[in-house]
Formats: sequence, structure tokens, C-alpha cells
Amino acid sequence: MKPKITKATEKERQEAKAWPTWEKEASTFPWEYDEQEKCLILEGKAIVHTPEGDFEFGAGDYVVFPKGLKCTWEIKQKIRKHYNFG
Repeated sequence: MKPKITKATEKERQEAKAWPTWEKEASTFPWEYDEQEKCLILEGKAIVHTPEGDFEFGAGDYVVFPKGLKCTWEIKQKIRKHYNFG
């Protein structure tokens, strides 16, 4: 399992505006997704370490984390994102 990272389309940007916002300062922490999460990265940079490799993303990226993914977030620059579970 690995996250899918693409540049956000205009449609995805518009859709994400209605989603809640989450932000976190530079830090490292383990995380497990018990449902799929879609998110639009508004600012910052992070690396997600998974058994399948490391995945880096930042401002302007649209990321889909699959249900069941176990990973470690390494936030390099304060992250702010819109997110939606399900």
C-alpha cells in the first residue's frame, strides 16, 4: 500500500475548499489509516515513510492515502491541508 500523489486539478482544488483544514508543525509521528483519506496540501512539505518506500509531497499536491496504510509522517515544513475521510 502506498499513497497516490498528483498535482491537484482545478476541480479537486474547488472540491477541497469545502473540506476541514488540518495543520501541524514540523514533527515525526506514526499513523495508521482506518479509512481512505484524500487531501490537498495547501502549504508545507512532508515525507511519509511506508513499507513500500518514502513518499514526499508538498504545497499543490493532491494525496490519497489508502485505507489500512501504516506509515510514519515526517513533517519537514509546517503542513496545512484540506482533508476528507471516506
